[in-house]
Amino acid sequence: MKLQRRRFLRASGVALGLPSLAAFAPAQAAGQTAQPIRRMVCICAPLGLYAPHFFPEQTGREYELTPYLELLRDYRDDFSVISGLSHVGTNPGFAHQATASFLTGMPGAGKPGFRNAISLDQFAAEQIGVQTRFPSLTLSGEGLGLSWTRSGAIVPAANSPSKVFAQLFLDGEPNEVQARVQRLADGQSVLDDVREQAASLRSALGSDDREKLEEYFSSVRMLETRLLREQGWVNTPKPKVAAEPPRDIPNAADLIGRTRLLFDLTHLALETDSTRLVTIMLAGSTYTPPIEGVSLGHHDLSHHGKDPGKLEQLQRVEQETLKTVRDLLAKLKGSQEGEANLLDRTMVFFGSNLGDASSHTVKNLPVFLAGGGFRHGQHLAFDPQNPPPLCNLYVSMLQRLGIETDQFATSTGTLTGLETVG
Repeated sequence: MKLQRRRFLRASGVALGLPSLAAFAPAQAAGQTAQPIRRMVCICAPLGLYAPHFFPEQTGREYELTPYLELLRDYRDDFSVISGLSHVGTNPGFAHQATASFLTGMPGAGKPGFRNAISLDQFAAEQIGVQTRFPSLTLSGEGLGLSWTRSGAIVPAANSPSKVFAQLFLDGEPNEVQARVQRLADGQSVLDDVREQAASLRSALGSDDREKLEEYFSSVRMLETRLLREQGWVNTPKPKVAAEPPRDIPNAADLIGRTRLLFDLTHLALETDSTRLVTIMLAGSTYTPPIEGVSLGHHDLSHHGKDPGKLEQLQRVEQETLKTVRDLLAKLKGSQEGEANLLDRTMVFFGSNLGDASSHTVKNLPVFLAGGGFRHGQHLAFDPQNPPPLCNLYVSMLQRLGIETDQFATSTGTLTGLETVG
């Protein structure tokens, strides 16, 4: 049988380049108590945090606040600091490239032949993403994001807050909505054609290629589910919010201003239940940020070599970053949802691929987890020379979302010491 390679590759590109999604969630059984909505926000600071200003010296609940945690004093009982954790198989020679595995936990990021896997948020989106208009939201202060599909393809990140706001909250004109419906209908017919092409190839393929073909079929089915979901939402009005549409900040050096816009959008998206899963890659610019007392670029400062002058400026930059996290927690805690607040229902995970940017250390990553119904107010400390995988925390987070799993990437279980309130 002569294979029409060009047509098949074009067809497979339609499916394999898009995120994978699961089938619709089962309806709630009659008489069953409704479970509270659970959400997750994952944030990566790609240039890390200066550890002595972040990690407490004491462990447990009676620890003394560090300079960075002092900024979060009002929310002490709403967060946990976790030290000692790292990803299995991360190489300090590729420390910056390790952002690729920050939410996937895949060893070997940056090495030749590295192939990524599904990220934490997309794994969760396969299970609960069908419950909202947008299965997940992937944001970035600049460049790439944190989300990866099951096939190891990166999910394009949104860098324009104004466009994200329009996507979330602005309805199109009737003719635009109708055009969208037609595009969905056309897309469905394309998938039907793709499926027929792929099935006709099966008998002519070897075992390895058949395995790849099964992955392809899976991608087709997942894309069909996504298209069907979008058809269900396309005529549903988007939520209205009182907030003014944001204006994009063209200045790439203004990493704090850009972060605030992304965090404000995150709060609105969660508050309106437009999505329950958000990832945010913070900016890590080489430019000098417009912060009083700072005259060097953030990247230069992060590679401080323990120079006192650089450390002083770095502290100013990182304190401003922690203030934006504080303000996000304040917005979430100030938003009521039934008898709870949004922070009670939302896990806010903040960390980095770097334990120390100056030496490219990938051990003892800064890990901060707030909200989500965990028993917080503690410093959980693990031996950085023999820690549990960071992915153990990810399993705990997935279970808190109501996802029945005891495994994610390199995990060996849930994270010891992290307990839920109820």
